[in-house]
Order: sequence, then structure tokens, then C-alpha cells
Amino acid sequence: MRIGLVVNPVAGGNRGAQVGVEVLSLLSQSEHSVENLSGGNLLEARVHAEAAIGANSIDALVVVGGDGIAHLGTNLCTGKNIVMAIIPAGTGNDAAAMFGMPLTNTAESVRVVLAGLSSPKKIDAIKVSHGGKVTWALGSASAGFDALAAARANAISWPKGPMRYYVAMLLELAKFKPIKYQSVVDGSPRDFEAMLCVVSNTGIYGGGMLVVPGASVTDAKLDVLLVKKMSRLKFVTIFPRVYKGTHITDKDVEIFKASKISITASGMPIYSDGEYVGQAPFEAEVVPGALTIIAPAI
Repeated sequence: MRIGLVVNPVAGGNRGAQVGVEVLSLLSQSEHSVENLSGGNLLEARVHAEAAIGANSIDALVVVGGDGIAHLGTNLCTGKNIVMAIIPAGTGNDAAAMFGMPLTNTAESVRVVLAGLSSPKKIDAIKVSHGGKVTWALGSASAGFDALAAARANAISWPKGPMRYYVAMLLELAKFKPIKYQSVVDGSPRDFEAMLCVVSNTGIYGGGMLVVPGASVTDAKLDVLLVKKMSRLKFVTIFPRVYKGTHITDKDVEIFKASKISITASGMPIYSDGEYVGQAPFEAEVVPGALTIIAPAI
């Protein structure tokens, strides 16, 4: 099999570069051919990978880094006959963890990838349409408080790791007001006022937050989470429960399933898998079996 490799060298506080060297060495020792498609930055890497896929010169794409590189891989491979694999090396490794990839043992991760090339899994992906463009999401798409917090987290350098998102949330909450949403859920209009609205597929993001504990990447459905309008004090008390998934028992938290949802939220940024992709409004639609991935836990 012909393997393409894309490494994010700055992932995990520059840990990605070190892990990438090890991954390239181990893959090169296998029976498969390996092409290093990494570039000076992720934009260059994307161009290299798109060219390789367009030329039909690779059968699988191994991405090394965190959830950002997983998002890039999803957009490169979804809807194409390319097997995707994630080797974790980032600050947030939610996708890799959910798929059952070893998080701290690179050699074992490579072994899992090589063993899984002959038996990859088909999973659902989220087609996010916005501003005349299409972005593929592996785990989530949102335009609410969590998107604002993600933007703030990306702009600060302290603290390191998942706690950065929590600090960003507290900073953003000081000026936050509930958002008025207009939506259409599987053809039925629905307006609501909420702190956030998340369209989820994997159910986990933000460094281990179990946003939608029951979400599945194989049920051909989106899970939509609403945290309804509430006081800042109550929101602060509910938010830490996200890490255990117990927030879903609160009366002001609602989860429902849908195949397609359009969301309008004036002035809100859209974040997909923790990456900024544009401004609301957007439409999210589940596409069953759109992505082929190595996922021992699925």
C-alpha cells in the first residue's frame, strides 16, 4: 500500500516534529511505500497531500499531531477512497483517543496503523456548508459560546494543555450574553435562545469534554446539544460537569438527533473540530460512511 504522511511539527508544543521523525522511520521499515507530504506549514502540507490524492499516488494518509491535523485529514480524505489514520502528538488528542489510538506510545500507534490498513472502518462525517463553501467535520460544528471560547483559547498562550480552554471560557463568559438562534431541523423551523448549540458526531472535544456522551460516528445521525439560556453563575457550575458527561441531566440541557440542521446566529464564528472555518449561518448534514479510517475502538 502507498502511504502519505503529513506531520504537524508544532503540535503539542513542538512535540509533533519529534514524533513525526519516529513515525516516518517506522513506516519506512514496513513493506509499504511511504511519501512524506509534510511542508513548512500545514497549508503547504495540504497542497502536497491534495496533489498526491489528485494524482492517485497514495492509498492511505497518516496524519501526526492533534485534533487540528485530524480535521485537516478529514477534509483531505472524506468522500475519497483514501484510508485515514491519526497518530496523536498534540495538546488535544480527542479524535485519536475516541478511535482507540495509543496516546503516549508512538511505536504502538504505528503498529496499530499498519495492522489496520487491511481492515479500516467506514464512519459518518459532517458536511458543513457555509458562505458558499463546504468544510468536513469529524467531530463537531458550532456557532456559540464554545466557539467564542475556542477563539479566545487560540489567542492565549497560558496555561498549556486542556486547561487553556477552561481559562478562555471564564474570560469570555464575563461579557457573554445568550444567543438568539434561528434553525431548521430536518425541515422544521425552530427558534431558541441559548448559551450554545453544538452539532456533534463524536461527542467529545476541547481536551476530553464529553459534550454528547452518547454520540456515535456510525448511527447516520447528528447529535445536537443545546445549553439553554441561564445565568452566568449557573453556566459556570454546569460547565465542569462536561468532563464527566453529567451535564446532560440538567433540565436546561437538551440533546436531540437530526440528519440535517441549519443554524443562524448573528455575528457568531463557526468552529469545526476546534478550527475556525467562517461565520454563521451554516448548515450541517450527516453523510453516512463518508470517511474511511483506522479505528480499533470502533
